[in-house]
Amino acid sequence: MPAARESLLDAAYTSLARRPWSAVRMVDVAAVAGVSRQTLYNEFGSKEGLARALVRREADAYLAGVERALVSHGEPRERLAAIAEWTTSAARGNPLLRAVLTGCWSERLPSPTLSAVPSSSAVPAQRRADGPLPSPGDFVQVVRDRAVTALTAVGATKSETAELARACELVVRLGLSCVVAPAGEGGTAGLVRDALATVRVVS
Repeated sequence: MPAARESLLDAAYTSLARRPWSAVRMVDVAAVAGVSRQTLYNEFGSKEGLARALVRREADAYLAGVERALVSHGEPRERLAAIAEWTTSAARGNPLLRAVLTGCWSERLPSPTLSAVPSSSAVPAQRRADGPLPSPGDFVQVVRDRAVTALTAVGATKSETAELARACELVVRLGLSCVVAPAGEGGTAGLVRDALATVRVVS
């Protein structure tokens, strides 16, 4: 993502941390980023376009963290525990990501429609942001599928792959539930390990 666009999104995110989205003004975002208001409009088209780009960035950052978790440990159960732990830790300090993952949008946050909106933007990143935004159900499927792809053993049977997919979906859903209701002693990773103790993940 170009540095100028990233700095504008950072400025918008900072503004959102200080006041409700309804009170965030495009002129203030531009001023924080050190650019003209016209530059901001050229990049995002509108305040709605800026909101969609913010949501898209948080979704992409979350999925990048999932990819890191999938390569951070060797043992499959530990990789899955890392995904769930990342889900809860990333959402803990980020109200926008929490809303994206759970679908629970407060009045303080922007709440762009998940469906695609008409886009005439000349900026490729904005055209992507104007496309469909992921719902909580989409995240379950995407993260499950990425985990299955990363963890499927060479030569795994169809039955083994289906069992792995069920285990991966269980982990994703446990992680999301811990975003809403934090896990107790042992934390999210401990909860996942306990749940997977009775599930055959991969040999």
